[in-house]
Amino acid sequence: MIRVAALYVMPDGPYAGREDVDLWDERRDARLYAGPWPVVAHPPCARWGRWWWADGSERPGMDGGLFAAALGSVQRWGGVLEHPAGSLAWPAYGLVPPRGKGWSRDLWGRWTCEVEQGHYGHLARKATWLLYCGAAEPAPLTWGPSVASAYLTRPGRRKGETVADLRARGVKGRQSACTILSRRQRTLTPAPFAGLLISIAAGAR
Repeated sequence: MIRVAALYVMPDGPYAGREDVDLWDERRDARLYAGPWPVVAHPPCARWGRWWWADGSERPGMDGGLFAAALGSVQRWGGVLEHPAGSLAWPAYGLVPPRGKGWSRDLWGRWTCEVEQGHYGHLARKATWLLYCGAAEPAPLTWGPSVASAYLTRPGRRKGETVADLRARGVKGRQSACTILSRRQRTLTPAPFAGLLISIAAGAR
C-alpha cells in the first residue's frame, strides 16, 4: 500500500523497490506530480548552493522550476522537503530558516528544522534543512552535530579512515568529507534517513 510519493530521487537509491513509495525519478519529471499521496521531495540543489554559478547560470535558482514544483507539492499534498542547510531557495520563496535545535513553526503553519544526516548513516555530517507541511506535529529528530565518518578508497588512503584520522597521520591537502566522497556518496540519502522522511511525510495525512 502506497504511503508517500518520493520526488526527484534516484531510480536505484533508498526509495527504490519499496511497496509503500510511488517513486518519481528524473524520467517521470516530478514537476508533473498531481497527488494524491503526501510527498518526500529532494529537489536538485546545485543551482541553489554556494556554487550556483559553476555551470554558467546568470543568477541563483535557475533550475527550471524544480524547487517551486516540489514546494507546491509539499504545501498541497503534505509531506517533507529536503535541501542543504543554507539553501538560497529558502529566502527566495519566503521560507523561514530553522532557528536553534528542533522544529520551528512559521505563521503559515509550516515546520522547519536543521538536522545532520551523519546521525542517520551519511558518511559526511551533511547539514540539511527540512520543511514539513501536515496536520500532525512532526516527530523529534536527533539534533546537534554529528560525526563525519567518511571512508576513503583512493590510493594511499586506508579504508575506514575518517577525516580526523587523516589529519592525525599528517596527510596534507583539503580533507573535508565533500572533497573525499564521490558525487554519488555525497548525494545519496542514507536508507535510515529516507525511512524517517517517509514516516514523517506519511504522518502529514
